[in-house]
Amino acid sequence: MAANTQPSAIDDVLAEHAGLEQQLADPTLHDDPAAARRVGKRFAELAPVMATHAKLTAARDDLATARELAEDDVSFAAEARSLEATVEELDAALADLLAPRDPHDGDDIVLEVKSGEGGEESALFASDLVRMYTRYAERQGWRVEVLGATVSDLGGYKDATLAVTARGDARDGVWSRLKFEGGVHRVQRVPVTESQGRVHTSAAGVFVYPEPEEIEAVEVDENDLRIDVYRSSGKGGQGVNTTDSAVRITHLPTGIVVTCQNERSQLQNKARAMQVLAARLQAAAEEAAEAEASADRASQVRTVDRSERIRTYNFPENRITDHRIGFKAHNLDAVLDGELDPLLDALGKADREARLAAE
Repeated sequence: MAANTQPSAIDDVLAEHAGLEQQLADPTLHDDPAAARRVGKRFAELAPVMATHAKLTAARDDLATARELAEDDVSFAAEARSLEATVEELDAALADLLAPRDPHDGDDIVLEVKSGEGGEESALFASDLVRMYTRYAERQGWRVEVLGATVSDLGGYKDATLAVTARGDARDGVWSRLKFEGGVHRVQRVPVTESQGRVHTSAAGVFVYPEPEEIEAVEVDENDLRIDVYRSSGKGGQGVNTTDSAVRITHLPTGIVVTCQNERSQLQNKARAMQVLAARLQAAAEEAAEAEASADRASQVRTVDRSERIRTYNFPENRITDHRIGFKAHNLDAVLDGELDPLLDALGKADREARLAAE
């Protein structure tokens, strides 16, 4: 039978949960909406841990009773063996829930897709990726907002920036599922521009950043910014191409450029662009800090080069391959329609195992 989960870990969670429950019961907490959201979010994150712990405690009590009864009546031996398996399963589940977690797992994200090598074909593939993530988000009940995009001549995306937001009461946010998507995605197929039927290889880059709940959490000096306004372009409603409402913000010290043209007003676009900039600056700062502590840390790709691929989408064979974990599946059409869970589950499992091994 599996060893019991370390008492100190679950005891800490039980104490934290009780403290959060007290805070939520205090009416004054809701005078500060941001604080109330933080407390409520953390309380929701602990709910699966509490539920699994309660089931495990009950199963252990039942097992103890069954063992006592089996000493006098062998007919209870089978029930005891069944309960032993249940306790072992629940103990493993609780250990998994208590394993070290990425502190951003509950966060929403900003996701950027950029075309790379391959010209128009790369831009069309980038639009396929945008659709894939949008369809996956819809399946999860998440909200997707296109903050800005540059459309190619054939209707693909030279670049697109999305904000993906989960429900406020979810234990795990968008980052917990899509954080593994950063990198070069390679496609092998016959482009629409190919007249000879030859298979071409091109690539698009995906960048994922956890979005801070409050922009104040990241310090941005206004003197470090160059802000340009221009007329919105691309697919949109009646307001597109009528006013100079789109905003481009350049962070001069880092060269990071953020655009937003989705909102109706210049003020709204600027505010949203500042949120995206804060997310990118926070991600860059954290990556630099982690890289300093671990020189071999895998990071998201900085150039869209086919040789740096994390995943290949092979259309002739209807195959998707994730090169980091050796995952392969022959359901590329379904994956591109948003059925990402088997792949993301495998990536999450590998990540958890790596975290446990590093303990």
